[in-house]
Amino acid sequence: MRAEPRFDETIHAPTRLRLCAMLRPLDDAAFSTVAATLGLSEANLSKTVRNLVELGYLTTSKQASPHRADARRTTTIGLTALGRRAFDGHLAALHEMAGA
Repeated sequence: MRAEPRFDETIHAPTRLRLCAMLRPLDDAAFSTVAATLGLSEANLSKTVRNLVELGYLTTSKQASPHRADARRTTTIGLTALGRRAFDGHLAALHEMAGA
C-alpha cells in the first residue's frame, strides 16, 4: 500500500530523518548501535529520541543486558506504527516534490 504524501517537518530535520531511515527496516535497534552508526553523541541521540517518543513516533524499552555482569540495562528504540506511517508519508511527499 502506497503511503499518503504528507510533508512532516518534525521528521525532516536531518538527525531525525536519518534516525527514522535507519529504523524503518528494523523492528528495533540498540541505542548505542544507533548512536555509533549515525555518528551522534548519546546526549544528542537521547534528546532526539525523547522528542520522537513524545510525538508517538518512537518507542523505547530497557532490559538487562546478557553481555554485562553488572545491573546496567540496555536501551532499544524502534519506530511505532504511527512513526512508520509518518516516515513513509514524508518520503512520499519528498518524491512528489521531486517529480518522481
